[in-house]
Amino acid sequence: MTRAISDLPTLACTSHVLETSQARLGWLEPVPEADRQDRTALWNRLEQHGYVYLRGALQPEAVLEFRRFYFAALESSGLLEANSDPIIGLASRLEYDRAKVRQVLFEEVVPSETYVEFCYSVQDFFRWLFDAPVHLHKRKLIRHARVDETWVTPAHYDLVYLREGTKNLLSAWIPLGDCPAERGGLTYLENSHKHYASRDAEEGGKLRAEHISYDLPSLANQLNTRWLIADYQAGDMVIHSPYLLHASLNNTDMNNIMRLSTDIRYQPALESIDPRWQNHWHDNDGL
Repeated sequence: MTRAISDLPTLACTSHVLETSQARLGWLEPVPEADRQDRTALWNRLEQHGYVYLRGALQPEAVLEFRRFYFAALESSGLLEANSDPIIGLASRLEYDRAKVRQVLFEEVVPSETYVEFCYSVQDFFRWLFDAPVHLHKRKLIRHARVDETWVTPAHYDLVYLREGTKNLLSAWIPLGDCPAERGGLTYLENSHKHYASRDAEEGGKLRAEHISYDLPSLANQLNTRWLIADYQAGDMVIHSPYLLHASLNNTDMNNIMRLSTDIRYQPALESIDPRWQNHWHDNDGL
């Protein structure tokens, strides 16, 4: 059952607190069961809303096993509470080895077959959705967020980072474990894909990554629209337009549980592919 907005804790992106009026904050709308197997209906929803929210798109057990794999790999860094089950993602309250986290993440987790196989597990869905052979971009992002983290993903739309390939691509954001709103999952600016697609066309496709912001309330006011949130569960997946503005929120989980998520991108295999996205993700790769 969807919670009332008034029952939510404070939601913010860095120091910018979201407004909670009905005109500025709402809930993502899941795809009705009747539309989930209807390709035309899903494309219509993408055109109209800029996203499709698919509850239970993946097997929760597979998602949680990957969550266990990820946090178990980082256990030696001291990131997790000692003797806790990695599947929980319970953050240690002690200082941890940040250099070790980076080493394991970029040298072991990101290039691992386990991660590749997990990301390919939704390939058949995208092949069906595009009705064509598809390509998974090798640059796949996976991030955890602690309660004490000061960095979150600012508002942006994906195409500013993917200028050297087709615009006919879709991003999938997958929470790797339950992610109630206070754990800092993605939030989407309602109907912003229409504004930014139009603006992008006017600028000749020249808007770049500097057109991003942490000030989510101002962005909502500018477009007179709402930020949309969700109490995500393991197995959920959100697919969004490359023009839809989105950001992550601060993790304020009272139990000190880390948010873990991945975002991956599929496109028709025969269309132009951005060559910069064909290497494994690293936070120093310049993209």
